[in-house]
Amino acid sequence: MMNVTLPIFPLDGAVLLPGGDLPLNIFEPRYVAMIKAALAGDRMIGMIQPCAHPEKIEECARPFYRTGCAGRISSFEETKDGRFLINLHGLARFTLLTHRVCGGGYREAEVSFENYAQDFHDPEPLPEYLTRPGMIDKLRDYLGREGMNVDWDLAQNIPDHRFYTLLVMICPFTSIEKQALLEARTFEERCKMMKCLMDIACAEEEGNSCMDRRPC
Repeated sequence: MMNVTLPIFPLDGAVLLPGGDLPLNIFEPRYVAMIKAALAGDRMIGMIQPCAHPEKIEECARPFYRTGCAGRISSFEETKDGRFLINLHGLARFTLLTHRVCGGGYREAEVSFENYAQDFHDPEPLPEYLTRPGMIDKLRDYLGREGMNVDWDLAQNIPDHRFYTLLVMICPFTSIEKQALLEARTFEERCKMMKCLMDIACAEEEGNSCMDRRPC
């Protein structure tokens, strides 16, 4: 698969996944210029996170992680004060090869989709224990502890892939955890990892609650 060049938007704590939708409020001048350039072309942008440990990343990729996700601007609104409100729809993950600052002040990158060719196909069905019926109690527990309200009746009509993709993007995982979820090789691997993170968060919360109830 050929390498491509696209503008990249680095944003800590925000990941885009294939099939996901990421709303963004673009106001910094260089990124406003980036959006205008993208809208005049193929509407493609790469989302990527700044690296939490840049000393561990190859020199050519600093200061970003090597894996990001390409998305297409599916809708946009230009405000009176010059901002752009856009929705970015995730297409496929990429490996960052090189990047440079272009004339508009934002970065353009050469990326490869070779390592994530599976993103262009529908994911395999999940094993029973990872489907929503198998995960429903864990999901309710975790989301309730995080104060997140879910319309479960509406969620029933959303395919597993879209539902879990949305959860990864909106749940309050750390930047490093979100990067690990993004880099998971398969959809099933990502769901397993998310289940583990939820188990850990719930166990820590229960442990803290027990400590809070101890008599002085």
